[in-house]
Amino acid sequence: MSELRSELKYLSSHEWARVEEDGTVTIGITDHAQDSLGDVVYVENPEVGATVNAGEEAGVVESVKAASDIYSPVSGEVIAVNEALEDAPETVNESPYDDGWFFKVKPSDLTELDNALDSDGYLKAIEDE
Repeated sequence: MSELRSELKYLSSHEWARVEEDGTVTIGITDHAQDSLGDVVYVENPEVGATVNAGEEAGVVESVKAASDIYSPVSGEVIAVNEALEDAPETVNESPYDDGWFFKVKPSDLTELDNALDSDGYLKAIEDE
């Protein structure tokens, strides 16, 4: 059973979003996604300062099995990327919700997350796959 966290919002495309105390949003892929991908070997994040749009491709994660696009759950400016993933992409497999986050966004419209799934909704979505 994949780990889910109730404080996160989820996309059906398997990204998660955590709203931080300062209003920024941290984004990564779910435990289910990293498990399905297998061993992650490369992560391509957006550049700091880049603008991302909700629901659009923002990066790529590659594993021994496949390459998958990473979609941003919110629109805004990328304010940080997880540089540790450059040298240790396997961190995504080991800690998808903590050390394996991908990038952080200063959102232009936080209400875009209102359409995201809660943990129960995401669980139902992956059970229906």
